[in-house]
Amino acid sequence: MKIKFLFLLVLISSIAFSQDKTTAPAFKKRVLESTEVDFLASYYNQDGSRSAVSGGIGSEKLTDIASNIVVAMPLNDDDVLTIDLGISAYSSASSSNINPFNSTGASSSGGPSGTPWQASSGASKSDQLVSIVANYSHSSDSRNFIWNTDVSFSNEYDYTSVGFGGGIATLFNEKNTELSLKANVYLDQWRPIYPTELDEYSKYGANFLNQGYFNGVSVLDQNGQTTTNYLPSAFQTVSGVNRNSYSASVGFSQVLTKKLQFSIFFDILQQQGLLSSPYHRIYFADKANYYIGQAQYISTYESSTNTGVYKLADDIERLPDSRFKIPVGARLNYYINERFILRTYYRFYSDNWDIQSHTATIELPIKLSDRFTVFPMYRYYTQTASKYYAPYETHLSTERYYTSDADLATFDANQYGFGINYTDIFTGAKIWKFGLKNIDFRFNHYERSDNLNANIGTIAFKFAMQ
Repeated sequence: MKIKFLFLLVLISSIAFSQDKTTAPAFKKRVLESTEVDFLASYYNQDGSRSAVSGGIGSEKLTDIASNIVVAMPLNDDDVLTIDLGISAYSSASSSNINPFNSTGASSSGGPSGTPWQASSGASKSDQLVSIVANYSHSSDSRNFIWNTDVSFSNEYDYTSVGFGGGIATLFNEKNTELSLKANVYLDQWRPIYPTELDEYSKYGANFLNQGYFNGVSVLDQNGQTTTNYLPSAFQTVSGVNRNSYSASVGFSQVLTKKLQFSIFFDILQQQGLLSSPYHRIYFADKANYYIGQAQYISTYESSTNTGVYKLADDIERLPDSRFKIPVGARLNYYINERFILRTYYRFYSDNWDIQSHTATIELPIKLSDRFTVFPMYRYYTQTASKYYAPYETHLSTERYYTSDADLATFDANQYGFGINYTDIFTGAKIWKFGLKNIDFRFNHYERSDNLNANIGTIAFKFAMQ
């Protein structure tokens, strides 16, 4: 694989450099005329009933607010440095139930309780993600060959990611054809947090019900009777905390006619390390059930009418430490007339966890004037389930791998949306030394066959230094 990769890299480079020598212009235009700044903001909310934190049932309510500032700076005629700084903050009912109990022990009136159908007040209810990406690109004199390199860093409460990579692209056939190659590496690290009951078991062992959080807390059996039999002996803390991802992508784009353009891509992705989430609970069908909370809600545990009891986990999600992915996709854009453009996209995906998926997208930009464009859009997605997936409380303790994360289940999804774009090439509106070039607003509604639904709105402003 490495030999083929290097051969392709050398081949593309040799084509580009040989062409560059013969087509370099006497005068060359700057790749980027002046510094450009993009301000992006998004709002996302979702709801569903198959929380992986609660073992495959429970509220999936989530709200996320994110913003990015992207600054592209020309260093000279040929080189551009781009810095992308992002921050997002979320509040999640699902994640809050890593610790679902409403007190630190038996000190509250009536003792602790919880429910998978509501958010708890635990520290895991909210979190922030901070990320930064720096990209450096260089274009040849002829502008027919481009190479770039990038580094990235992101961090949140329990996860840190460091990435680096780069790519090359060559244009020929009077810039009507483009061939590109990209490669990236991400070296990530978990700081594992576990569901409260399993975390206490890992600290104190078999006698954990008399120590720490559980000291004085009543554990209930399926009949609502106090018991000391709860022992999640299948649970062990994760042995490794690293997750490494490697990807390579080949792309080809061709202008066929004045109105028709298509592109194809082929990716190879390999992941290694801790690929499961340490806070996703698992309930085994062949193990007894145990609860904390109010006994009258045990009979309605799987219904949102349960407002006072939470089931204790048998184990956490376990998945293989290797995953191989292959996405293949294509785009076809057709210029209908000066008012309408048709944009289509298709992707097929397959991995060695037995997931296969199909994605199809269609977008129809409608130019209302020289400055305003609207574009309705639609996306369809379908996938098969991973061989390691089973719904809530259907896995067996004899299995080696197990997950009840609905993202790895069989489902279909539809996404409907629209966008409005404002463009002013003359940058009439100004803020200090920056002229406004573009405003882009988009809204999408997402519906999944397992009742997960979401809405996302984004807005972006592009400014150019005058």
